[in-house]
Amino acid sequence: MRIANRAKRVNPFRVMDVMARAQAREAAGLPVIHLEVGEPDFGTCEAIRAAGIAALQSGQTAYTGATGLPELRERIAAFYAAHHGVTVDPSRIIITPGASGALVLLSQLLLSPGDEVLMPDPSYPCNRNFVTLAGASTTLLPMAGSGRAAPDIEQLNAHLQTGNHSNKNTTLAGLWLASPVNPTGAIISKEEMHDLAGWCRKHNCHLLMDEIYHGLDFRVSQGACQRMGDLPSVLTVDAEALVVNSFSKYFGMTGWRIGWMVLPENLVERATVLAQNLFISASTPAQYAALRAFDSDVIDQLEVQRQVFRQRRDFLREALPSAGLELAWQPDGAFYCYVDISRYDNDCERFCGRILDQYGVAITPGTDFGDNQANRYARIAYTRPVEELESAVEQITQALQAIRV
Repeated sequence: MRIANRAKRVNPFRVMDVMARAQAREAAGLPVIHLEVGEPDFGTCEAIRAAGIAALQSGQTAYTGATGLPELRERIAAFYAAHHGVTVDPSRIIITPGASGALVLLSQLLLSPGDEVLMPDPSYPCNRNFVTLAGASTTLLPMAGSGRAAPDIEQLNAHLQTGNHSNKNTTLAGLWLASPVNPTGAIISKEEMHDLAGWCRKHNCHLLMDEIYHGLDFRVSQGACQRMGDLPSVLTVDAEALVVNSFSKYFGMTGWRIGWMVLPENLVERATVLAQNLFISASTPAQYAALRAFDSDVIDQLEVQRQVFRQRRDFLREALPSAGLELAWQPDGAFYCYVDISRYDNDCERFCGRILDQYGVAITPGTDFGDNQANRYARIAYTRPVEELESAVEQITQALQAIRV
């Protein structure tokens, strides 16, 4: 059967190949330490699970409206007011089947064939595939060596003036960013966001910010940090920016497939029509469960988990360079370390394959996340207990002693 050309242009998600390879190793009776997939190991907390069960038992199994439960949208709006000090009308919030559902919808809403979207390199790989499926193109702006999470204004201007943009029949449509970043853990400061938002306004393109790792940030010391994170939302500097968020990471609800987006008012009507057609509505029981996620006793538990992630981050931030893997970016958020493996191999996929096949540690090759010098890097997720991280570092240390280019 014929496959559409646009589908052929979608790149594979290499981490899934790593996971399948790791599972095959386990099926053969061999141990694996899983540091490849970005999924918290705590599972969904009991109170949220109970809320989902209660919704099912009370018969809350019909469709909601395409934009989601009004009470959940109101609760999210209250979160922005209380935590970020910004007023967001609940009508501007749409509940989606995970952040991916939001990004699929937004790519169809905002992009046309011939449009160009700018993204940093490295960044989450699926985003550029969503752009491809909309018939638009992605230009990746290299971050290697900068330590940054996003391009600066000088780099953006250089792209417009002397880069590929001026040589292509494309229209600059948007700048898509994330803070914290998957895979590097880097974050964007409020000052940087302000400048980037101003640049987008000047060049008449939209600014989309992926904030799904908000709440998992570690720049502020444990004793001084605030509940649910210390990072500013892009809405604090630009009320017209587009925000994508999710209950997957901080809230630990990966398999529930529940997220949200915040849109400018003029986009809501057409976004609602797309939601009706793309997914009708997000899961109803998941929405009722998500309502419980904002309650104080649940946040208490999530903050304990956040500090466990901090401890794991602190361990790897010291242990990996000591083992011989330098951190390419400071892991200030999310739950990843992005390491430079170029002293040991010039092919990150081969390197990660060796680490898994010979030493039983599953990590993700940098080629999943970009093009610029991607073979220099690998991503390590600290989504396992410290005891397993210690074992993984021991195995990686042995591997590094044996591997050379």
